[in-house]
Amino acid sequence: MRRTGVARRAFVLSAAGLLAAMTTAGDAVASPSGRRKGGGLPEAAGEVRGMWIATVANIDWPSKPGLTAAKQEAELFAYLDRAVELRLNTAVFQVRPTADALWPSPYEPWADCLTGTQGKDPGWDPLGTAVRAAHDRSLELHAWFNPYRVANHTDPSRLIASHPARKHPDWVVPYGGKLYYNPGLPEVRRFVQDAMLDAVRRYDIDAVHWDDYFYPYPVAGQTFDDDAEFERYGGGFADRAAWRRDNIDRLVRETGERIRAVKPHVRFGISPFAVWRNQETDPLGSDTRAGVQTYDDLHADTRKWVKEGWIDYICPQIYWHIGQTAADYAKVLAWWSATVRGTGVELYVGEALYKAGDPAQADAWQDPAELSRHLTLARDHEEAGGHVFFSGKSVMADRIGAMRRVVADHYQDRVRLYPDRGRARSHHRGRFPG
Repeated sequence: MRRTGVARRAFVLSAAGLLAAMTTAGDAVASPSGRRKGGGLPEAAGEVRGMWIATVANIDWPSKPGLTAAKQEAELFAYLDRAVELRLNTAVFQVRPTADALWPSPYEPWADCLTGTQGKDPGWDPLGTAVRAAHDRSLELHAWFNPYRVANHTDPSRLIASHPARKHPDWVVPYGGKLYYNPGLPEVRRFVQDAMLDAVRRYDIDAVHWDDYFYPYPVAGQTFDDDAEFERYGGGFADRAAWRRDNIDRLVRETGERIRAVKPHVRFGISPFAVWRNQETDPLGSDTRAGVQTYDDLHADTRKWVKEGWIDYICPQIYWHIGQTAADYAKVLAWWSATVRGTGVELYVGEALYKAGDPAQADAWQDPAELSRHLTLARDHEEAGGHVFFSGKSVMADRIGAMRRVVADHYQDRVRLYPDRGRARSHHRGRFPG
């Protein structure tokens, strides 16, 4: 999703005393009564203020594999404490980075980011601990899963012998230097849902969260080999792209239905690459010139998921500055605001904190006030229900003070989401009453 794709994000856009003050602020407690007209959070509820904590390749946490359980726990608590200090209210914690698990899953092995060895028991339950610790701090815990990525290499023999991908080699496709489960197989779709829903059943998570990886990002000169599956299952579709989109549509729709059947109060959110289609490709698209369009390249019809109400929230990664030539933050935000309007699907904005102060980025990102301007702009869009910052390590370091500026300008009080934790949904697509 993120740090592993930072360079890609730039590439695919074609062409063209503070902490002490924070902790003394009171909590504004919100109640889930009523819903904003046209979508977004209930009027009485606080905005989402979140951060992603990435575990794949130890991007954020743990700082390195092989630390003691006590050290890993202490590092995790430090992220959650920092969230409280910055008046955030949501932690999006990656718990299934590469077809593995940060809890004792009966479906998949322990993640190697914990011990350095896939399948090795770390001696504690990171997801269970994270849920309890987050709730103790009045933070929501959104469990972040990646549905199809199996490994950041193409050698199945490097996976533990009991790994489902070893037991079912026909499920796996190598592409772009990585291994992926094949979305074209119904048994794969069912398996990945089962693996994720195990965490929903076991833990008091607040949401299931997916990132932007569906079919993999295109790699020049390479082909995702699903010929046999298309031959078997694709006969009723106009072309392979339509069949692939249907595969992902089914995954999204079925997962939402199954989550609601298991725990109706658990939300389902997705954080896609922020360009569905360019306007030049489709009149319904955004006024952008992005080199990747999720509909065409990832076979992810993100707009449809919103319009059909299959998800509870969408958190597009609008990782560009205001005025960016190929994808202007302001234009992309306006497009998403219009897209969710009237659907009941909540809109949160994914923010590229990691770019702030990075000398490789544009001049706008050298200004500590750029991110704060994003939040100011979002206040003109009533559908925008909050922001999520990538990622934990950047929140902790706050290289040029961009996060501190956001807090000073916009987060004067700490706002808790649904503190009663008894969120009842209506029968309509599983959403809150209203």
